Amino acid sequence: MVYFRRTIIKIVGEKKRSIRRFKPNYLYSIISTALLLFMMGILAMIFSSGRKLANQFKENLEFTVIIKDNVSEKEIFALQNNLQAEPWVKSAEYISKAEAAKIFSKDNGEDFKDLLDYNPLFASINLNLHSEYTGQDSINIIEQSVTSHPEVSEFYYEHKLVEALNDNLRKVGWLMVGISVLLIIVTISILDSTIRLSMYANRLLIRSMQLVGATRMFIIKPFLSRSMINGLIAAIVAIFLLLAVMKFATSQVPELEALQDYSIIGLIVAGILILGLTFSFFSTWLAVRKYLGMKIEELY
Repeated sequence: MVYFRRTIIKIVGEKKRSIRRFKPNYLYSIISTALLLFMMGILAMIFSSGRKLANQFKENLEFTVIIKDNVSEKEIFALQNNLQAEPWVKSAEYISKAEAAKIFSKDNGEDFKDLLDYNPLFASINLNLHSEYTGQDSINIIEQSVTSHPEVSEFYYEHKLVEALNDNLRKVGWLMVGISVLLIIVTISILDSTIRLSMYANRLLIRSMQLVGATRMFIIKPFLSRSMINGLIAAIVAIFLLLAVMKFATSQVPELEALQDYSIIGLIVAGILILGLTFSFFSTWLAVRKYLGMKIEELY
């Protein structure tokens, strides 16, 4: 029993010296993990900003509700309020016949009143929809709902523009998803390999502790603690780099500020912390278990 305790103490002492000796491996692991987590954070920010930009494009689409010529302004205002109350409407702006004439003259550089004695334009309500309602199926349902009002003559929008925008955004979205999945797989593989490589230097120490009777948990616990600390440091470094890059980018291009969602940024920061700790823990756990199950000749 005394011999066993002395052997364990000796091995623990060797382990401490080994950890000091292989500090460069831990430093390499921290730096590599931090850079990979930083890349994943950048990818998440690009994906989030791209999605917000796409939503802005969708919400800038204009849908015109053309009003019949014999409808009073009181009825038009009532219709405008009804449309504004719909969950799919972001904004509803009333354009009177007089305002429509001014807009026409400004856009075309000529006044049709010189040729006609009356205003041939119609009053209208210009709608902007929430991004989730700009799909073609949703627009068709909205059109049926709007044209069911007796005051409405027509529901007009650029069909080809809406179709092209949705089609292109769908293609870009799937492309971004494909690239994201590929980069996530590559990043996870590199993270796992980096942590396993740092554990390779301690394989003989792990096996020696096992041979003198140390339990698996006794052997694994200090390596897990060290790996969790490394993962936490790497995550903090990655978060610092990510925030620094974001601040620099917005200082150079102030328009990027409008694409930032601080709730999403908070989720990304939390995700980096969780990912750094989780992969450090499980990769170390699997690596130590691997060396505990190997034969002596397989360690060399």
